[in-house]
Parts: sequence; structure tokens; C-alpha cells
Amino acid sequence: MHLGFIGFGEAAFELASGLKEQGIQKMKAYDPLWDEPKYSELIRSRAMESNVTIVHSMEAAIKDVKAIIVAVPADKALEVSEKLKSLVTNESVYIDVSAASPNIKKQIGLNISNSGGKFVDAAMMGPLPVYKHRVPILASGNGTDRFIEMMTVYGMNIEKVSEIPGEATAAKLIRSIYMKGVVGLYLEMLEAAQHFNVEKLVIDSLSETINGRTFEETMNRLVTGTALHASRRSIELGGTINMLDSAKIDSSMTKAAKSKIEKLASLNLKEKYHGEKPKHWRQVIEEFKVTT
Repeated sequence: MHLGFIGFGEAAFELASGLKEQGIQKMKAYDPLWDEPKYSELIRSRAMESNVTIVHSMEAAIKDVKAIIVAVPADKALEVSEKLKSLVTNESVYIDVSAASPNIKKQIGLNISNSGGKFVDAAMMGPLPVYKHRVPILASGNGTDRFIEMMTVYGMNIEKVSEIPGEATAAKLIRSIYMKGVVGLYLEMLEAAQHFNVEKLVIDSLSETINGRTFEETMNRLVTGTALHASRRSIELGGTINMLDSAKIDSSMTKAAKSKIEKLASLNLKEKYHGEKPKHWRQVIEEFKVTT
């Protein structure tokens, strides 16, 4: 197996380190910062640790490899594909693990497919320092089957989403709405709880509410229940905002939640469902879609 990397930051390094342990000996990488004084030493030390040969051009990185993993910043991903598209062949599997948007992944897929290569939109769904090459990966694009065939024998954990570039990344970015957004909620909640000296009471109460059911059950109950009681709950959040503002605590997350729930209240689902709670969150989202 001969593997190439474009970009040799943390993601590529962690993948390469794990794959080295699986017995892949032929790996090379190009990173545009290879000769920048601030970064070159780190790149060289990572390459030595993971048994990767640093090359000095993208052309050298892609030459004679079976698969090329592109791990560059999202705003560089399309540009890199433009530069490399003339070098890919029908034997090439081009795997983009960047955080570029689904639309950009589609454009990259066209660049690679029109040049005869196979493209994979690969979305890494966990922390690389923990999982290394075994990080769960969602993959889409016309090269996904070949990617799975080539790399699962080395312990990579790849799940096919579809043949359509961008769908794997869409799943990752949508997941981030919760995973990143909830941190903002936690920060606002914990700052307030600490200010009012009730952190244990708040955390214990939330733990009892959340830990008793699966995530999906809790999500469904909260969304459908709020659909029925959106007006009252938005008013309650108004009281929370007043409390936070009086304590000079940033209430931006609570204000955003209040705005969203006010929109839900405007749908008047309580009347539509005759006071009965909708059975599933999909019913609520369908109502939302009608108004957008």
C-alpha cells in the first residue's frame, strides 16, 4: 500500500501514526509549511514519528500512490483539487477529509471525477488523538467503495453514506449544530448557576431529567412537548433573560432559544393538534419547513 497526504497537520499525522502501526510502510506527505521556520521542525518530527516521507511538492505527493488523503483547511480544499485534477488517473482515489461545505465537496468531486479519478468526501466523526486511524468516518462519493475495500483491512472504520459527494460532510456539519451549540448553552447555564450558587442543584436536576432516557427519546419529548407549550416556555425564557441581564451575565444563547421557540409558538400547533402533543419530532419539523 502506497499512501499520500496533502497537508500534514494533526489530522494527517494521527491517521498516519495509526496506519504505521497497522503495517503501512510507504507513506509520503506534502505540506506547504514544510520549509517555514515556525512549523518545519514540528512537521519533520511528526513525519519521523509516523514514518512518513516529506516531499516538497503536491505533484510528488500524488505520484505513484493508490490513495491520496487531502487534509487541508476548508478554504483551501477546492484550490488544491484544481491544482491536482490533472494528475489524478482512473487508478487514483482522492479522499478529502477537510471541513469544506457540501457544495464545495460537490465541486471537488466534479474536478476529480472529470479527470478520471475516484472521489471520497470523508467526514471524521470523532477525536483523532483518541481514535487515530480508527476514527469513525462517514464517506460519500464514487470512490467510497474502493476506499472501504482498500483501508478497512488496515483497521479504518468507514461507513458509506451514498455515492453523492457532500452528503457525508452534511451529516458532520449538522451534528456540529448540537455538539458545538450545546457548549454555548453549557457555558451560559454554568456561569449563571455558579453566580447564583445553585450549580449542584441545577446539574443534579438536569442529570435526573436527561439520564433516564436515551438521547432520541429525550429529544423527541422536548421537541414535541415544546410544540404544545411553546408560548408559555418562550415567556419563561424571557424571565430567564431578565435574570441573566440583571446579573450582567451574557444571555445570547437563551435569547436565541427564545427567538426559535417564539417561531414555534407562532405556528399554533396546540390548536392544530387539539391540545394533544405531536407524536414525533418530524411532525414539528414539517410545520417549521412550511414557514421557511
